[in-house]
Amino acid sequence: MEDFVIKTLVVGQLQTNCYLIIDKKVKKALIIDPGDDADYIIRILADEKVTPLKIIATHGHFDHILGVTELKLNFNIPFLINQKDLFLVKDMVKRTKYYLPDVTPIPPNIDKFLVNDEVIDFGNNQIRIIETPGHTPGSICLYSAKQNILFSGDTIFAGGGVGRTDFSYSSSIDLQKSLKKIFKLPGITTIYPGHGETSTIKQEYEFFRKGLP
Repeated sequence: MEDFVIKTLVVGQLQTNCYLIIDKKVKKALIIDPGDDADYIIRILADEKVTPLKIIATHGHFDHILGVTELKLNFNIPFLINQKDLFLVKDMVKRTKYYLPDVTPIPPNIDKFLVNDEVIDFGNNQIRIIETPGHTPGSICLYSAKQNILFSGDTIFAGGGVGRTDFSYSSSIDLQKSLKKIFKLPGITTIYPGHGETSTIKQEYEFFRKGLP
């Protein structure tokens, strides 16, 4: 049986991919981007008989963190995010109401700020933080060289898609720099994006190759 398992849970009205990285050998998990439906996430963790260690957000948009507070209260575990997206977390009530008027979120307390090249040890694996600003100032990707996987948040999607840069705090120039950084990873790396289907570095590079200097 494969000890390293990735569970994809599509959560919330905006259909965000929440990922559970599970190490069955030590029966532990990491939660990435719990965008809503905390009860559902809790049930899947119980079904898998694993204990979550940390909650990690690829960026601060509400549709990636709506479930954080309930998960923190349920498991008493830390929430990690890049400090440059702190303003989005603080302002999430107003931003959520704009898109989802019937939802009143509780902004989560942040326990630790993630920095570029930081390594998170997880069972026999290591997850490296790669800062990929553009969609938001504090966007990050999570990379495992051992498993050849990249959790890309809203930085890059399957089929040549990228995160929006029309927000006042976004930067298309920074996003292009971030994409160049991502495309230096091995082509066989599987991309797990914040929305939609998986892809690979090789497949996505072909969409951008002509536009990259």
